Amino acid sequence: MRSYIGKEFDRSPSPFMRWLLPVVVSVEKGSLEFKYVIRSEWLNPMDRLHGGVTAAIIDDVLGATMFSLDEPFYYTTINNTIDYFSVAQENEEITAKTKIIKKGRQFIHAECEIWGRNGTRLIARGTSNLFKTQIKK
Repeated sequence: MRSYIGKEFDRSPSPFMRWLLPVVVSVEKGSLEFKYVIRSEWLNPMDRLHGGVTAAIIDDVLGATMFSLDEPFYYTTINNTIDYFSVAQENEEITAKTKIIKKGRQFIHAECEIWGRNGTRLIARGTSNLFKTQIKK
């Protein structure tokens, strides 16, 4: 992923992430930062970023964060908790920032924040628990 810093991440193994088409800002072990530009198909009837799309971005980027750990197995999301704080509009650039809060042998607790207005307005914060599967990468 580091080779994509500053570029659209169009080679993700996730078809959904390829549809979202984030730009990679930073990649560290256990932490990612992606930027997105809100498209019209992401909007709710009030022309604001749809909460479901916000949740999907959080889930997807946290899944990508698991790849930054270089683990031999896939992880799957077992729950998401999301708090919504603000709205975002079409063509607005938003940034998703992740971090691992706690990593155990089987479970990982991770967080993602989505920011707008150049990092000055928190749009949403999500936490997730992920479970290590027996499926090898």
